[in-house]
Amino acid sequence: MATPFGISIPQTFTSKTVDVGLIRDFSMRAESLGYESLWVQEQIISAAAILEPVALLTYVAAITSKVKLGTAVLLTVVRNPVQLAKSLATLDQLSHGRLIVGVGIGGPTTPHAIVGIPSERRPRRFIEGLKVMKALWSEPRATVKGEFWNFENVPMEPKPVQQPNPPIWFGARDEIGLKRAVRYGDGWMGPGSSSIGEFTKHMDIIRRLLDEAKRDPATFAISKRVYIAVDNDRARAERRLREWFGARYQNADMAPKVSVWGSKAECAEKLREIARLGAQHLMLDPVFDQNEHLELLARDVMPGV
Repeated sequence: MATPFGISIPQTFTSKTVDVGLIRDFSMRAESLGYESLWVQEQIISAAAILEPVALLTYVAAITSKVKLGTAVLLTVVRNPVQLAKSLATLDQLSHGRLIVGVGIGGPTTPHAIVGIPSERRPRRFIEGLKVMKALWSEPRATVKGEFWNFENVPMEPKPVQQPNPPIWFGARDEIGLKRAVRYGDGWMGPGSSSIGEFTKHMDIIRRLLDEAKRDPATFAISKRVYIAVDNDRARAERRLREWFGARYQNADMAPKVSVWGSKAECAEKLREIARLGAQHLMLDPVFDQNEHLELLARDVMPGV
């Protein structure tokens, strides 16, 4: 079976001028080209112009009809899970059940203080928040008794189209996070900031955890975000990747460590390698010349994977 491909929606605008036409044309064309899914990230605090992911996907839901819509990832630990449950249920309704909810616990740069949420007990708050959302999505009148949220017989309508909940995929890169993914999630997304070598190690851990949990691997989706640049001039591609990583992550040296770049054939071979390692789904992220990459990847790279 062919590997499903998703692609990231233009969401970060280095000029600080948001190009809504680019978002519209890109999303509609991606659907017509047969991409399986469209994806967004979350970064709340940033000097770069980065659009809020749930609002952006709601717009994209209105201009598409069949492509899946995913978040990679929402930092749910700094969001109110009751309000987020409502927003995501609404998005799943408006998209007729096309939502994939990617979630993550965040890291040292997660803005807890800025949004007024303590960083203490973060893992517990993260898991309890997911339980709150699942209860509101699936129970006619939800009851939660926890450390941070306590309520009884709370109705929330409409429920998501997808029952008991939209698929929940975890973003994680250490063993504790991977264990949470296997225990509480429907899938895992290998981060774009990980190399192929790191992905190999993550896959070994995931397989072991699934076996220990006696969980059927067929019930657990595995994806990998891939920053990609197709260009016969490898030096030029690397330079442009470095420029983008420097602006987006303030770390230009990350680019050659985690990205796939080079000719069409080179990129296809690297993607085949990632699929062979266990990725059932590839989330492509061309960070420049997005419209050109959208066409080129669909025509010349994806068929060879």
